Amino acid sequence: MTEFLSHLTVQLHDSVELAKALSTELRVAILEEIMKQPINVNEIAIKFDLPPSTAAINIRKLEEVGLIKTELVPGTRGAQKICRAVYGRIIVDIEPPKPEPKNQILLSMPIGHFSDCLVTPTCGLISEHSIIGEFDLPTSFYEPDRVNAQLIWFKQGYLEYRFPNKIPYGADPATLTLSMEICSEAPMYNPSWPSDITLWVNGVEVGTWTSPGDFGGERGVLTPEWWGIENTQFGIWKTWKISHEGSFIDGNQISNITLNEVALNGSSSISAKIGVKSDAVNVGGLNIFGKKMGNYNSDIVMRIDYSNGITRGKN
Repeated sequence: MTEFLSHLTVQLHDSVELAKALSTELRVAILEEIMKQPINVNEIAIKFDLPPSTAAINIRKLEEVGLIKTELVPGTRGAQKICRAVYGRIIVDIEPPKPEPKNQILLSMPIGHFSDCLVTPTCGLISEHSIIGEFDLPTSFYEPDRVNAQLIWFKQGYLEYRFPNKIPYGADPATLTLSMEICSEAPMYNPSWPSDITLWVNGVEVGTWTSPGDFGGERGVLTPEWWGIENTQFGIWKTWKISHEGSFIDGNQISNITLNEVALNGSSSISAKIGVKSDAVNVGGLNIFGKKMGNYNSDIVMRIDYSNGITRGKN
């Protein structure tokens, strides 16, 4: 087979015409013959016992999709049409095309890196390997080892996290999303234990999600063996989103709070506070999971999408 310097790579969605050109055994056989060495159209017609017109039609199909090229060269009885293969290999890339890059900021915050807290028992923290401090003792939330927490729980109160504000000067934020694995906090666990869990951003109450319960009885995908199966094992992945149209949880609108009201521009940090209010209808506590506990290999994730240019509201 002739050595070629290039190969053809096509995306799956661009391969339809190529597939049509190779959809008959005859054209595949003709292409294989041409790949061995350059050959003229008459030789192809003779080799495959075809009328010259039929050979020419099939060759043209291969030429239209760029698999071969033809050229006229001098011959013993005038010019002859020679067919040459263009590529030595065809690769169909089935991976979806990558979207155009967006102006996006992704920030990951370990659950133990809270900047402030106010919690009431039952409460506690554990790392991947051990208990941090003592159970039901709020002062344990100030232990230096709290930064290694992979599961935190409390009956009511809040945890506050401060993310660095990396929005470029003059940019227009389009959306802010905050995602985490959470659930209610019941004694041991109880799948029917509702809790109203609220998110605040920069001190503004964004909205509340009612967790249906506290989940256990089967080990979380990432939960270590030393943490007994009778305890909370995993939560639910929830995403709050704030845009210029309002605030949403998993795509469902929960309030009219917009990005303008949480005032992202002009400060060095963005405060995100998650908790259970003392006057909530369902004071069922909160469990929050790190990347080494529960079912999701992720810390708390903040994502900010923005556009360049003049900040919204300015002419």
